[in-house]
Formats: sequence, C-alpha cells, structure tokens
Amino acid sequence: MESKGKFIFLGFFLSIALLFILSGCSTLKVKSRGEGNFKNISSDELNRMLKNKDFFLLDVHIPEQKHIRGTDEFIPYNEIEKYKEKLPKDKKEKIVVYCRSGRMSEIAARELVKMGYENVYNLKGGTIEWEKKGYPFE
Repeated sequence: MESKGKFIFLGFFLSIALLFILSGCSTLKVKSRGEGNFKNISSDELNRMLKNKDFFLLDVHIPEQKHIRGTDEFIPYNEIEKYKEKLPKDKKEKIVVYCRSGRMSEIAARELVKMGYENVYNLKGGTIEWEKKGYPFE
C-alpha cells in the first residue's frame, strides 16, 4: 500500500510539472511571435487616423510602390536599422508601418519594437486592402 501512495504522489507531481512546462512553452511561443508589441490596424482605422494625422507614416515595401497619401518616409523593411536616422528621434512617437500585403510591414514593426519604439502600428492587409476600400494614394 505504501508504494502505491508513492506512485500516486509521483504521478500527481509529474502531472503538475508537465502542466507548468507546457504552459511555459505556450507563453514563449506568444512572446517569440511578438504579439502585443505592436498593434494591427485596418484600412478604415488608418483612414480615420489620417484625418487628424499625429503620427509618422512609413512605407517599407520593396520594391518601392505608390505611397498612401500622407506617407512621411520610405525605408525598405529589411533595412530599418540601417536607415534609423530617417525615423523619429522620440521612441514614444506613434509610427504606422505599411507595405503591399502586410507581411513586410509586420517584420518592420517587430524591428521597430526591438529598437525601442513604443507606439508602433501595422496596417493589416497593406495597400492591397487600402486600394480595395478606395482610399487615396499620392
């Protein structure tokens, strides 16, 4: 009987340990994806934001494309660090990043967060969605 109790205790202990390990892995997965470090916004949200523009609008698509009206700068998504002098000096300034589909801008948004920018937004769906909505380009 005594050894049966030890096995039950050991099984319980191992179950709890496994639960902690698995929950820790899922937490690491979310953090490694960078979720929560920047905010995805829609074309409708960006269009509303542009009416009272108080942010830096950055196109990161390569090759360079037609820009959304109000774009402040073009920097290739894979060269953000290289051209950091073109970015706002204030790390608290709001930055909205976009590309054609949203993939390159997501990579650039993650890089901006790594560089210390605290207020980063990514245009989900990029200029493809922007154009579908009929919003203006330069």
